[in-house]
Amino acid sequence: MTRARALKQVIRARAAKTGERYTTARRHILRELKPNSPAAPVAPVAPAKTTKSVMSDAAFLKKTGHGLDHWFAVLDRFGAVEKGHTAAARHLHETHGVDGWYAQGITVSYERERGVRAVHQRLNGQFEVSVSKTLNATAKQVAKAFSDARTRAAWISEADATLAAALAKGLADRKSKGFVIRPDGLGRFRYKWNDTTVQLYLTPKSKEKISVVVTQMKLPSADSVELQRRQWKTALGLLADHFNA
Repeated sequence: MTRARALKQVIRARAAKTGERYTTARRHILRELKPNSPAAPVAPVAPAKTTKSVMSDAAFLKKTGHGLDHWFAVLDRFGAVEKGHTAAARHLHETHGVDGWYAQGITVSYERERGVRAVHQRLNGQFEVSVSKTLNATAKQVAKAFSDARTRAAWISEADATLAAALAKGLADRKSKGFVIRPDGLGRFRYKWNDTTVQLYLTPKSKEKISVVVTQMKLPSADSVELQRRQWKTALGLLADHFNA
């Protein structure tokens, strides 16, 4: 039961970070855990595409046998802009045999290139950003660094004041469950920051290292994505310095 819960936490963390559906994230996590997975065939390297793409043109060429120009032409013929994201990704997967993960990636890249979707924008039109940092700490130590007011004050004072205030408010909320730490060290904390939602995920890398992933959802614009990214990078950098002191 503990392993099943731990797996769910890893899947949810990937889904939160990549924007995938839970079922898509689960398929990829299970594939990574499967032993002796056959290596993907080596394909010629192509020039990298625009940063609007989810990944490089070379990566899509290697995994699907074609670069983005080919797949964009396929989606143009299909009428993907008018038919929508779900239909387009399904068309690539069912008609052209593209793996579901790459079908999603191609479709998102296509939507960005055609101006249907901005970078970091989800299907519902909202934006989100994720920032991660590996710390020299345990889950309990990280949870205390956030939750204990005196410990938090030791590292967060130089962070953005609005970020620090929203975090303190979220932790003090009577409805908040605070950090939930599993026996295997996986942890999470979720709170509201004005009209946005912040999720923190803790994933142990070893006995003394842990990955912290912060995802802030329901952001109003692309400009707010970059603002929040800078604020969270600064905050997690200060937290890393706290544990390295």
